[in-house]
Amino acid sequence: MKFTKMQGIGNDYVYVNCFEEKVANPSEVAIKISDRHFGVGSDGLVLIMPSAAEDFRMRMFNSDGSEAEMCGNAIRCVGKFVYDNGLTNKDTISVETLAGTKILQMEVENRQVKTVKVDMGEPILIPDQIPVVHAKEKFVNEDVEVDGQIYKFTCVSMGNPHAVTYMEDIDKLKIEEVGPKFEHHKIFPKRTNTEFVEVMDRQTLKMRVWERGAGETLACGTGACAVLVASVMNNISDRKATVKLIGGDLFIEWNEQDNHVYMTGPATKVFDGEIEE
Repeated sequence: MKFTKMQGIGNDYVYVNCFEEKVANPSEVAIKISDRHFGVGSDGLVLIMPSAAEDFRMRMFNSDGSEAEMCGNAIRCVGKFVYDNGLTNKDTISVETLAGTKILQMEVENRQVKTVKVDMGEPILIPDQIPVVHAKEKFVNEDVEVDGQIYKFTCVSMGNPHAVTYMEDIDKLKIEEVGPKFEHHKIFPKRTNTEFVEVMDRQTLKMRVWERGAGETLACGTGACAVLVASVMNNISDRKATVKLIGGDLFIEWNEQDNHVYMTGPATKVFDGEIEE
């Protein structure tokens, strides 16, 4: 099986061109290929596939084999892959995902994609659609108890569930200890991605993320979008801001006119390879 390793600000995946390759058991392949000691090493597996309705279809699997709805960093790399490899000559494409259709606008330099702007669609704020167990119309700045400590959380779905909390000096957070407890908390029926956010100013937000099914990653595109939405809802940021992640920066905008969230960031090819399945 031929593959390409790619990363979006450190959020790395193994990409397979399913116009040419077949992956019989993607969950099993994702587990094996993601292992950083015995496999290629990645946060998961992404399949680039034909779509009956859109230009392309993306399926993605976390490093634990679970299928995820969407990943903002991964879908930017899908845009770069299909353009750079001649699967399309368009600089604007539609991609089918489990979180709906996403529109990608590629910035091209010397016939290669450098950055991608993704229309991530409207944020989902209704609790049972996120999903999070809650009786109110929205889950904003609500108390959640973990190990006897109360955290204030705001929950947003960007096609996948996110729980956002704010704190000082997130660099000192022992995320490997608390992350799993949030991910598997009883109020999240489908588990959750958790963003720990430090507010620098109204245009700058710093975050770390514990991703559902993958653990801490260097970046999370849907998480950065959820962080901006949560921060606007809590009136601690503007509708446009730079979100700083361990792997790099993303520029996020929550457009007031169409209610869509837009994410702009880089996409980078690491290497090509081939493995025996």
